[in-house]
Amino acid sequence: MAEEQLVFTLEGGDVTIKLRPDLAPKHVARITELVKSGFYDGLTFHRVIDGFVAQGGCPDGNGMGGSGTKIPAEFNAEKHVRGTMSMARASDPNSGDSQFFICLDAVPYLDNQYTVWGEVIDGMDHVDAIPKGEPPAKPGKIVKASIVEV
Repeated sequence: MAEEQLVFTLEGGDVTIKLRPDLAPKHVARITELVKSGFYDGLTFHRVIDGFVAQGGCPDGNGMGGSGTKIPAEFNAEKHVRGTMSMARASDPNSGDSQFFICLDAVPYLDNQYTVWGEVIDGMDHVDAIPKGEPPAKPGKIVKASIVEV
């Protein structure tokens, strides 16, 4: 069976993400479903903090929205290092939905508290170029999200 990867086409270029169903099968399945439905196309990065994370996946653009389907936590031992893809959530560990974040640097205090579901394997320079802010004055956006077989 071919391995699937997620590609975010940002305004600056493509970001290729290795999906990790071995770590978080329910998260990878739901994110894949959302990508294939076009959910992430056009959404912005509403929270981008230098040296911390770039967060996106909110249909409302303010960090308060989601797809309406919660994903049970799948915490794992994978570290939150530069390029890690992890699920955003509220205080309830089982409140992950569609919002995710990309670690811009190592963030060890997030380890074992958020579900790691992937890692950026190409295009981190495009992630670094996403406008910073909470929210940014002109938020960067996901032009298109797609699942590709490799």
